[in-house]
Amino acid sequence: MEGKDEQGSNPGDLQENKKQETEKKTEKSAEKPDGEAAELKDRLVRMAAEFDNYKKRVTKEIESSKNAGRMDVVRKLLPTLDEFELAINSFAKDDEKSVGIAMIYANFAAALKAFGLREIDAKGVFDPYKHEIVLSKESKEGEGTIIEVVRKGYEINGVMLRPASVIVSKGIKAAGKE
Repeated sequence: MEGKDEQGSNPGDLQENKKQETEKKTEKSAEKPDGEAAELKDRLVRMAAEFDNYKKRVTKEIESSKNAGRMDVVRKLLPTLDEFELAINSFAKDDEKSVGIAMIYANFAAALKAFGLREIDAKGVFDPYKHEIVLSKESKEGEGTIIEVVRKGYEINGVMLRPASVIVSKGIKAAGKE
């Protein structure tokens, strides 16, 4: 038994087997870094996308918080705006005090409009999403028509701060029903 080792295999075959095993390991290790690189690249792309989404979400949350703060401040200033209107209406139109108060009111209203404040339209037919009925009266107008605005309503960027308080018509009662 020449040329065979203790296990009965040929030394050339043994070297060939070791060479094949080494090549397979080399192929696997060569594939593994490429696979790892692709996996790491995929993770990096996903993390970059998640970070972009995070930045967008935080920007939206900051803007939302700013708007909520503005709305809260403006909501608290609305009674002052109402009181200015009452003060203007309590004086005669040509009174110096009325003119001064009207100027202050105009500046104050302009500052609030710069924050996006807009008066809710309170003409025409009652809208439960925009108006609040404080009284119903008989009138020549059709039923549900706004007769008078008791207190103005306001919104900021389409979000209602306060509905308009209105008096609406009940219509005219028929003479025979009375």
